[in-house]
Amino acid sequence: MNLQDYQTFRVAACDLNGRMRGKRVPGDYAPKLAKGAVRMPLSACNLDIFGADIEDSPLVFETGDADGVLLPTDRGPVPQPWLEIAQPLVPMAMHHDDLTPFEGDPRHALCAVLDRFAARGWTVIAATELEFTLVDDSGDTLAPVRDPLTGRPVELPDVLSMAQMDSFDDFLSDLYRCCAEMGIPAQTATCEVGLGQFEFTLSHQNALRAADDTWLFKRLIRRLARNHGFAATFMAKPFPEDAGNGMHMHFSVLDKTGKNVFDNGGEDGTEVLHHALAGCLAAMHDSTLIFAPHANSYDRLVPGAHAPTAICWAYENRTAALRVPGGAPAARRIEHRVLGGDTNPYLTFAVVLGAAMTGIEDATPPPDPIEGNAYDLDLPQLAPNWESAIDAFETSKTMARIFTPDLIANLVLTKRQEWKEMRQRPAPEHWKIYLETV
Repeated sequence: MNLQDYQTFRVAACDLNGRMRGKRVPGDYAPKLAKGAVRMPLSACNLDIFGADIEDSPLVFETGDADGVLLPTDRGPVPQPWLEIAQPLVPMAMHHDDLTPFEGDPRHALCAVLDRFAARGWTVIAATELEFTLVDDSGDTLAPVRDPLTGRPVELPDVLSMAQMDSFDDFLSDLYRCCAEMGIPAQTATCEVGLGQFEFTLSHQNALRAADDTWLFKRLIRRLARNHGFAATFMAKPFPEDAGNGMHMHFSVLDKTGKNVFDNGGEDGTEVLHHALAGCLAAMHDSTLIFAPHANSYDRLVPGAHAPTAICWAYENRTAALRVPGGAPAARRIEHRVLGGDTNPYLTFAVVLGAAMTGIEDATPPPDPIEGNAYDLDLPQLAPNWESAIDAFETSKTMARIFTPDLIANLVLTKRQEWKEMRQRPAPEHWKIYLETV
């Protein structure tokens, strides 16, 4: 793709909430991107969910709201096929003037974790399964999406329905077409248990590319849905009595020879697998803020509602927070099932993989795998609410091994500001903030 062939294109980096922050620039900027031609305040990576500066942030008045330098990531430019006028998007990452990475950029946080695997000669392979809900937001209250064939609101959960696939075929076919244009490896699509809820799986690939594609995929779905006359949301709980949206993350680790270090030829997996599980379990309570970053997130984390809340692992058990799927030993992997659909993919990947590596470095043994329904067992739990999750993240020694002090401080300031603001708003109105921002 030759960016100079376009009148304009866009550049954007990821903020702490996973939102794109950037600029539209003329085509003749293309040769200058790698030289730092695009500058943007460092504080742009640290805005709240409303898009406002963070009070008392050291990135704003204390330092004169200094600029950073945006440099292209290795993802490369991608089309934005939902737009009528072609304008590619160049994913960027934030740097200081000396071109060192800005530690408040979530993508850099993931890169730092992946460097710990690379130091051992390992490569992380990852994939995501994303749930989203199609809705009608044309009124004062959020409503189920209307069936394009009948014009009536969707009233029944129709799990794995082929009829519902037919109803939304124009949108789903358009989505597959756009994914192909953007180089996003969309695999299976299924109707889920919620009203107007779908799940898409993205194929296994290099973890950084998987995080990039998950970030881009979420934007694609939200924008494309508008072209089809409805809205799409990744809110953790769009409707109080309906199913929530999760994001399951699968990962395995390959050594220099391409062998899966979790594979011992049997069903149980290697000690490395067990240490990775132990690390994820040990970090899970303090990671709650990453898995559930918004006020609405905690409406999803209800025992017995298909969103794991107990800190445990198991083989082939979807009630557990961590599941080791069956299948061929060469594909042995961990599935993390706690994450909400409203998370920042870069921070989520960073905290999950960082926790796994911490367990591997410490050679921590996990507890025994559970059997049966995790909701019926007396097990340690995630942080119970947003405020306690913020406190746990801020003081966690485990989080300090994964994230830099600046990123921890910035995220805590951001979430405390949002917590205060959202407390002033009636819960039934929260969807108006979160619908397309998460």
